[in-house]
Amino acid sequence: MITYLMLLIPAPRIAAKSFLFILSVLLCARIAFGNPAETDSAAITSHIPHERIQSLGIAEVGYSKRQHLLEIEFANGAIYRYVDVPPSVYRDLISAESKARYYDSNIKRNYRSVRVRPRVKDESAH
Repeated sequence: MITYLMLLIPAPRIAAKSFLFILSVLLCARIAFGNPAETDSAAITSHIPHERIQSLGIAEVGYSKRQHLLEIEFANGAIYRYVDVPPSVYRDLISAESKARYYDSNIKRNYRSVRVRPRVKDESAH
């Protein structure tokens, strides 16, 4: 326990950057492994306008040119935000014959993502 607390107390030999890095790692670990009910309160709010698209797997797409953020709302209700997506990838997605196939080949696993909203569970199945 003392070792853990020592990480939180900046010693003279530890630079401010190192201390802030350690603190951010601890905070990220707390968010990642914390109670899901607690992390839901820190949900991401999206201000990116979405447009409906013709696709079986994708319901809506939004893009921020300024921040290079791509948001995709899937047919199951889940929304994911992809980071550092160039405008050309967004344009190609919108114009693709199969948006879901383009997503699988060119976006999924190629860009960092964060879940904005989990999938909507089908209440009628119960």
